[in-house]
Amino acid sequence: MPPGITTLAADAPELSAANTGFMLICSAMVMLMTPGLAFFYGGMVRVKSTLNMLMMSFISLGIVTVLWVLYGFSLAFGTDVGSVIGWSSDFVGLSGIGVTELWDGYTIPVYVFAVFQLMFAVLTPALISGALADRVKFTSWALFITLWVTVVYFPVAHWVWGAGGWLFELGVIDFAGGTAVHINAGAAALGVILVIGKRVGFKKDPMRPHSLPLVMLGAALLWFGWFGFNAGSWLGNDDGVGAVMFVNTQVATGAAVLGWLAYEKIRHGSFTTLGAASGAVAGLVAITPAGGAVSPLGAIAIGIISGVLCAMAVGLKYKFGYDDSLDVVGVHLVGGILGSLLVGFFATGGVQSDAKGLFYGGGLDQLGKQAVGVFGVLAYSLVVSAVLAFILDRTIGMRVSEDDEISGIDQVEHAETAYDYSGAGGGAAPRTSPPAPGGTAAPTNKKVDA
Repeated sequence: MPPGITTLAADAPELSAANTGFMLICSAMVMLMTPGLAFFYGGMVRVKSTLNMLMMSFISLGIVTVLWVLYGFSLAFGTDVGSVIGWSSDFVGLSGIGVTELWDGYTIPVYVFAVFQLMFAVLTPALISGALADRVKFTSWALFITLWVTVVYFPVAHWVWGAGGWLFELGVIDFAGGTAVHINAGAAALGVILVIGKRVGFKKDPMRPHSLPLVMLGAALLWFGWFGFNAGSWLGNDDGVGAVMFVNTQVATGAAVLGWLAYEKIRHGSFTTLGAASGAVAGLVAITPAGGAVSPLGAIAIGIISGVLCAMAVGLKYKFGYDDSLDVVGVHLVGGILGSLLVGFFATGGVQSDAKGLFYGGGLDQLGKQAVGVFGVLAYSLVVSAVLAFILDRTIGMRVSEDDEISGIDQVEHAETAYDYSGAGGGAAPRTSPPAPGGTAAPTNKKVDA
């Protein structure tokens, strides 16, 4: 994603109604990804955790939005301070920004850029929640989001996309968030689950998705919203780069679905809907950093590679014993790493920049830069996220009690259940009058256990 750059007055762009409208639509599409993620995750958990999983995503819309206005935008995209953070007093509270003031070097208002980036900031901590299903106190999760975006997401966004950020200045290519979003969230998820431990019954009890249609709906919403996430990250439509990214997003995702399903058929003997949905997300993750640098053929290769390797990676939790509930590590961390590193192989030098990958005569230079970005973000997010989780766990506690986890976190944390099985769901109401002569005994009004 290009940061703002300073231009001479004579060359200063004018506000483009077309690009502004396009970016507002893209912002709305990225916002839709967070509810889409909520449905995707919500269908993958057991019935007793459905609402909690939805709420862990929805609360991010509230918390991060307010923090972004207060200071987040300033920290991420303000004037560079030491190549690690930004700060601009005009961005605090979004109070010093003119209505028609343009983002430097572009034809869209600062407000539009700010709201587009806000949706990225909202989505990223929500991604982490999938690894923590069934067992985290809602209050602790809300406080974790507050701390995490402040000390992890905002600085990393500046490193990668902010003018003067050390990874941006190094030349790391991350079109729409392979490092800042997916590796960041995946590494954070791993750090937190290593602190809080496994669910009760991990590797013993069946923990199958309760609603695969809900999973597919969530995946479809994510796929749709991802076009805004990716194509919008060029901040305009003037030179065709966003169109290439749009095409590559579709191509890589379709290829990843095929790759995941092929691996699943060979390994387990079946083509599953969960595999198709997971493969789509893996492809979307992997093409996110790379799609503005590769050709559609390169996108196919990235999609197939990510589909197969992410499908393999989700099983690592059973081998190594970490309880990544909904495969955030296997899909987002591994997919983000793959997409970011594969730029170093498949970059053509003819789309977003002239940087070429190994397969196009560029040698190992770009691959080395990508590796620095990958492992720099991974290490920082992993360590800091684990420290934050440890502090919260030792003070207010991160986990619900074992009894509450077994009985169901929805009822404990939210005093609600996702589905009402009391008899109002379309079946006949319980009969209280005596049956007709010769009929069966009248049923009772006993509540059916969920």
